[in-house]
Amino acid sequence: MSAPKRLVVLGATGSIGRSCARVVAQASGRFVVVAVAGGRNGAALARSALELGASFAALADPAGYAELKAGVAGSGVEIACGPEAVVEAALREADLVVSAIVGAAGLAPTYAAISAGRLVALANKETLVCAGEAVIAAARRSGARLLPVDSEHNAIFQAMGGRDPATIVKMTITASGGPFRQWSVERIANATRAEALAHPNWAMGPKVTIDSASLMNKGLELIEAHHLFGVPAERLAVVVHPQSIVHGLIAFVDGSLIAGMASPDMRTPIAHCLAYPERIASGVAAPDLAALGALTFEQADLVRFPALALAIDALSEGGGAPTALNAANEVAVEAFLAGRIGFSALSRIVERTLGAMRAAGETSSAPTTVAQALAIHNTARERALVLLD
Repeated sequence: MSAPKRLVVLGATGSIGRSCARVVAQASGRFVVVAVAGGRNGAALARSALELGASFAALADPAGYAELKAGVAGSGVEIACGPEAVVEAALREADLVVSAIVGAAGLAPTYAAISAGRLVALANKETLVCAGEAVIAAARRSGARLLPVDSEHNAIFQAMGGRDPATIVKMTITASGGPFRQWSVERIANATRAEALAHPNWAMGPKVTIDSASLMNKGLELIEAHHLFGVPAERLAVVVHPQSIVHGLIAFVDGSLIAGMASPDMRTPIAHCLAYPERIASGVAAPDLAALGALTFEQADLVRFPALALAIDALSEGGGAPTALNAANEVAVEAFLAGRIGFSALSRIVERTLGAMRAAGETSSAPTTVAQALAIHNTARERALVLLD
């Protein structure tokens, strides 16, 4: 057996990080985790570090340092806190960096890993949504490679098989439709926090689950696909597929339609990225199509799900619009989860933030550096926060 592959797991305490740990445990002896990073839960990060046998643990929020220190006491695990510590974790010598920190907080460490030429398994949508041009340019300069962890992009990556993007007529990502797929506009507007968090197919963190309920996650994934695969906005599409078995489809110029299929469990795309270019067991069985009986597809309804329409428009507009869209959505989702706004206000806050920033000329240019991306991000957050008051 070859030497174990060295991993860094950014976002080790989140849903992707926990699924990653399960895949690592399933593949005994194939991987060694050299560093882990988390956001603010020091106790959870300590547990992850010990479970994965990491030698270094970095916590973004220093407020959790005491819990982290207590949790790893006597283990020999090196610890550090602050955003710069997370970047340090990302730059530890490793064969693969798993980027699974939710939100724009994942941008700086992921960009650092890419700039250093690392192989990066990307589960953080915001890295490409916020600073896609800068990130792809950095990857070209450094020779870094991005492996998509999102089930949709991973399916498309496998379906592409190295084919020329110019031969693609349409690239489609699927959406389950979330918990409100068959709800009326009025009922969606009055949805509760608990209803929005009750996803029918996937077990995810609260931010991603709310984005799934509004279909904003599909809009973010379209923007991500544009940068990952070099496909223009007009050749990208979303289709609702309630069974979540087909995750992505590619139509080629010869009339072929190739679909990437898997059971709705993140361990499958995670295992694909961790072992790439080899294959390992993920602990998940392939779909039994005969048992399923039927797979259905529907058009995405942009009237009932205006967040998706806003994201499609931001992708077409380009410039700093996708960065602002993501930041405003972060603020809106935080407010909804905190009970400050209703579900229908999610898209309204995003729309008004984008409108204000367009009028002020703040989204006219695409960010070419992380600093520029974060400046647009912070401006959008400030404008969105004002709208909450």
